[in-house]
Amino acid sequence: MAHRVYNFNPGPSTLPLDVLKKVQEELLDYKGTGMSVMEISHRSAEYEEINNATIALTRELMGLDDKFHVLFLTGGASTQFAMIPLNFAHSGKKGAYVDTGSWSDKAIKEANLLGGSHLAASSKADQYRYIPKESDIKVPPDAAYLHITTNNTIFGTQWQSTPRITGVPLIADMSSDILSRRWDFAKYSLIYGGAQKNLGPSGVTLAVIHDDLLKKCKDGNPTMWDYRTHAKEKSLYNTPPSFGVYIIKLVLEWVKGQGGLEAVEKVNRAKQEKIYGLIDKYPDFFKGTVDKNSRSWMNINLRLPSEDLEKKFIGDAKKTGFIGLKGHRSVGGIRVSLYNAMTLEGAEKLAGFMEEFRKVNS
Repeated sequence: MAHRVYNFNPGPSTLPLDVLKKVQEELLDYKGTGMSVMEISHRSAEYEEINNATIALTRELMGLDDKFHVLFLTGGASTQFAMIPLNFAHSGKKGAYVDTGSWSDKAIKEANLLGGSHLAASSKADQYRYIPKESDIKVPPDAAYLHITTNNTIFGTQWQSTPRITGVPLIADMSSDILSRRWDFAKYSLIYGGAQKNLGPSGVTLAVIHDDLLKKCKDGNPTMWDYRTHAKEKSLYNTPPSFGVYIIKLVLEWVKGQGGLEAVEKVNRAKQEKIYGLIDKYPDFFKGTVDKNSRSWMNINLRLPSEDLEKKFIGDAKKTGFIGLKGHRSVGGIRVSLYNAMTLEGAEKLAGFMEEFRKVNS
């Protein structure tokens, strides 16, 4: 058995062990082809099956019909920051954005390079401690769309429900919490995210777009920057990130095998309760950094009484087999990332380490 640590990295993040074993098993000879998935043609029947199955699984787990196109793109969510306004902010219309962290701020900056944006709401003045109230979101009636970032990996906040905004298409960057709990995905016109947190390896960007929004794409964009190009060809206009899509298929099969989103949500709820329970129990030692009603299940941020203690915590944790716990360089502190593939056992063992660390260092 290979040596494995408890990987709390914020992304690329841990993958299900069963998936890694399946990849290992099929690496040299995929289904009798005598080739790896990395070697087979993306025009082959074998890859077409992978592509179609991954599309079908995505729709199934999200509860979506075939009016939603499932695309496998490259360039990460950061490329989508530009691709969205390029396609939909035209004819004098601008996108509206809710600013809840570093990634939404980057999306706004890209939109401003491409004609501007409306700021619908922001928690920036309060160090992104919370998700703005629905009543505070102001969307111009002529906005091209409303864009939100459902989970904020750096600051540790998360939308707890879908904003009930009508009259404009709703777009969401779900890079870091997609398929982590039950959600009404059909309320969104476009969902996108990098795969490297809950879906698979880095290098693949998932985009799920409703046909009604697809019809609003601006004409005249470069071919690869037009969503219609990829929808029409089922992500096979050019060579796709085929090995990454194959791993996403295995991850989605794993999610389905766990019992779907209801079962995944149950485990994720238990994991975050283990860590937040300690923050609430020992608030003078494990200091939470966000408002309780905006807490992320995926990325838990906390501070210790001193930076020296934080460094010791990270160092001791690594020696114990817990890695990836250092907070983002822009905010410091500790960050515990609890994506789908992190086991409940891993969260429980980390909670035990935290209890012991507090006892020894208080």
